[in-house]
Amino acid sequence: MEAAGALCWAAAILAPGIFWVWHLLGRMKLQVQAGLPGRGGRALLVIAHPDDEAMFFAPTLLGLARLGRRLFLLCFSAGNYYNQGEIRKKELLQSCDVLGIPPTNVMIIDSRDFPDDPAVQWDTERVASVLLQHMEANDINLVVTFDAGGVSGHRNHVALHAAVRGPCLATAASSCGSAGSTCSSPGT
Repeated sequence: MEAAGALCWAAAILAPGIFWVWHLLGRMKLQVQAGLPGRGGRALLVIAHPDDEAMFFAPTLLGLARLGRRLFLLCFSAGNYYNQGEIRKKELLQSCDVLGIPPTNVMIIDSRDFPDDPAVQWDTERVASVLLQHMEANDINLVVTFDAGGVSGHRNHVALHAAVRGPCLATAASSCGSAGSTCSSPGT
């Protein structure tokens, strides 16, 4: 009888620890199944305008940060459609700070090649060239951007998806298509 009591007592003490270890192993398995290497990976969010990061990608960024990813952001315009580009750039940096992206990891392109204009289709080859240079310079192994419809149908968003998917599919030997690298966008 004393042996049964001691056995119950030991099980009650050890059970929480066993379940905790089981939970951690399950989380690690889910990360591997999702193709997300654990700590040390470098994720790049590619957006068209300031506010895209918060409006469309905040949960993704917070999740990647929780997984221990080092976060980078590449914004292809200053968001100057209503002549508020300077204000929107400052707001983007503030938003990135909240989302765990340090200012040194944020690049905002303010170029006539990429105007914030829903009527303008960006040159996807030019976008892809800039993107690949940024990926190589920062040793990026995960790229996150818009889905094929640009989430909202905005032509600038659609161009980013096309540019990201093009290099990933066409250049298997590049940093985007190499082993351990993943290119993804919501809905793909």
